[in-house]
Amino acid sequence: MCENVEMISQSLLVPSLLLLLLPRASGVTNVTNSQELSDDLYQRIAAELNLSETAFITRVNPSENFTTGSRFQLRWFTPTTEINLCGHATLASAAVLFMHKKNENPKLVFETRSGDLAVTQQGEGYVMDFPLNPPTQQDPNDFRDLIKAAVGNHPIQDVYLSPQTKKLLVRLSDSCDRSVLTGLKVDPVALQRSETSGRVKGLIVTMKGSPEIQPGYDFYSRYFAPWNGIPEDPVTGRRYDSSTGHTFSLLCSAHTVLGSYWSQKLGKNKMFAHQCSSRGGELRLEVCAEGRINISGEAVTVLQGTITL
Repeated sequence: MCENVEMISQSLLVPSLLLLLLPRASGVTNVTNSQELSDDLYQRIAAELNLSETAFITRVNPSENFTTGSRFQLRWFTPTTEINLCGHATLASAAVLFMHKKNENPKLVFETRSGDLAVTQQGEGYVMDFPLNPPTQQDPNDFRDLIKAAVGNHPIQDVYLSPQTKKLLVRLSDSCDRSVLTGLKVDPVALQRSETSGRVKGLIVTMKGSPEIQPGYDFYSRYFAPWNGIPEDPVTGRRYDSSTGHTFSLLCSAHTVLGSYWSQKLGKNKMFAHQCSSRGGELRLEVCAEGRINISGEAVTVLQGTITL
């Protein structure tokens, strides 16, 4: 259960409720006033909270409330900027509405910068339906300084870019041991200095896993986004499965890119992945038809309170 997970992460419901949920360090802000907050105030709240992401929920239909409504607007802010997609904060937002607002619908749809995102309640957990973001192959020389800042002199096998998410995927050579990835000492300031064109806002470093060796990871990854105020994504949220003893992560936008890339390379739709940050975590990904990717997760509330604006 969730209490076995070492990481306690944050989600926020404002102004009526402050919630700390399992899906990593992110805030969920439920705007209950009839007047929506300004973009500047959204950003100032996110900067003050200083979490990886703060998510703001607003009603689409004024005649509905957070209990009866099935569609909401959802926006995500890091401490420095608004972003296009955040999986763990989306799950946290749905959890807030289901658990604390007692939303009566089996499925919620969030209108976002990435289109409509659906979250379905399933037992004690939630299933998220996200867009897949296929990356395209790049010439490594076009990103030579950035790659050097990230992986040093370690050999690389592939370089791909997702133009939709502005995430650059760098695959380490299959000759590299997993310790190469976990041992990388990435300087976020050096990353920012090496890439100023605006083409890249997030860096994924990944490598092939060992599915034949238990627990059978298909691939490993780490994710860095100092351009958005996130030096390294600690892991996209976690839940503990007592039946297997595994701790599972919750999807973030980086895995909409990773899922597409590795599905093509491995020739499979269902994958088991490990994010090798200091916290670490496991993911179950399923690439679906029509360019979508699904993942399930759980959430738990550990704190609530009030913010006065």
